[in-house]
Amino acid sequence: MSPTILFAVLVGYFAILALVAKFTSQRADDASFFAGNKSSDWRVVAFGMVGTSLSGVTFVSVPGAVGVAGFTYFQIVLGNVIGYILVARILLPIYYKLNLTSIYQYLEVRFGPRARLSGAGFFLLSRLLGAVARLYIVINILQVFVLDHLGVPFIVTSIAILVMILLYTLKGGVKTIVWTDLLQTFCMLGGLAICSVMLLSMLDISFVESIVRIAADAPRIFETAPSAPDFLLKQIVAGALITVTMSGLDQEMMQKSISVRTLADSQKNLYVLAGVFLFVICAFLYFGALMHMFAASAGIGAAGDGLFPTIVMQYMAPWIQIIFVIALVSALFPSADGALTALTSSVCIDFLRLDQRGDMTAKAKTRTRHIVHFTFAGVFLALLVGFKFFDSANIIFVILKMATFTYGPLLGMYAFGLFCSGRPVDRHVPLICLAGPTGCALLDGFQTSIFASYRFGFELLFVNGLIVFAGLYASGLWHAGRGQKSRRLRPLVKN
Repeated sequence: MSPTILFAVLVGYFAILALVAKFTSQRADDASFFAGNKSSDWRVVAFGMVGTSLSGVTFVSVPGAVGVAGFTYFQIVLGNVIGYILVARILLPIYYKLNLTSIYQYLEVRFGPRARLSGAGFFLLSRLLGAVARLYIVINILQVFVLDHLGVPFIVTSIAILVMILLYTLKGGVKTIVWTDLLQTFCMLGGLAICSVMLLSMLDISFVESIVRIAADAPRIFETAPSAPDFLLKQIVAGALITVTMSGLDQEMMQKSISVRTLADSQKNLYVLAGVFLFVICAFLYFGALMHMFAASAGIGAAGDGLFPTIVMQYMAPWIQIIFVIALVSALFPSADGALTALTSSVCIDFLRLDQRGDMTAKAKTRTRHIVHFTFAGVFLALLVGFKFFDSANIIFVILKMATFTYGPLLGMYAFGLFCSGRPVDRHVPLICLAGPTGCALLDGFQTSIFASYRFGFELLFVNGLIVFAGLYASGLWHAGRGQKSRRLRPLVKN
């Protein structure tokens, strides 16, 4: 397939997104940008959030990792489902009861303003790194298989894609994203289904035969050795904690959930999301097994994140290549547009307090929001260039590893706020939050000398949160010991 034609497909796809944005952002204001006017349809949000949860990293990394890790990623997904249920039952009622625009407003109510800034700050760091890593892997694939052939430099590609995202998110924000995510999720999953059917045809086997062959190879699904980094129990617990933190304590994901009209509908959104997410990941793992089966028969040397695009671009028909590019780009945008919007919202609400600035006109607030939005786009670009110098065969595990360090403080703060009655000293909170990642970095770096054969996996997230939880508890005791009155917000509300 000519790179010129593939490039034209990209332009046409963006034109469709721009058209959707135009219609959904009519009469949009700051309330639309930050929370979709609290009027989003839960079914639209649920299906669209599947694309946000998956992203381009899942699209290429999960199938690519099957050759090394087998189906062990399924262990994490089981934990993810548990995590979605916990978010729906525990966190969403709090967010709706307090009528939050930024979920980190809860930390100020519970602890104080520095706690809120600490939570928002770790979210900014976490989402920036995660979103850019996801964005980079898709841009890099487009660069290698399409744009390098047209002589387009990586920096130009990055700028062009960020400009596209800016254009359709700048006005509508969440109100637009819930609809563009719906379209993008449909295209991504449709592309996966078509590519799966084509691989079955190329292997000349039926679906049932493929299942029999995969089962005969006895792929590793559950790791039963307790000392292994991907031990079953550790992965399930880590998957639940990752979802609670990366979804329930993440402004990007919750910004869409709390844009739904009612708590009950928002909970339905997460229940449906959990079920669909489990099914879709199973489909990706199945497709990964098909890919490696075909790669073995064709003698393909590519592996990891490069295997999927190599098979499509070198062994499949041109029309499949078009579908792959559309699906890949559809996986790209949800991981970037929602992050850009959520980062802007967090800075405007948590740091600049635009929702409380009675001295600013609506026009001035909108202008400030635009400045923040463009600034984050510039930061995205700088980090993309930085990622160009970083190489990983399966970047999805790198992203999850980063999450264990950056989301741990959020886990510790919310766990303490929900289940303890003490009130730590607000000025202690930023230092306590830094202690968690620092302690985990030391444990991770010296685990061989400290724990002999034991190897930390994603359970470092739990350890991180536990360190922060313990620090807040100690600060609360010190606060109470000085005769300060401890106040508890009762956040656990009945549905």
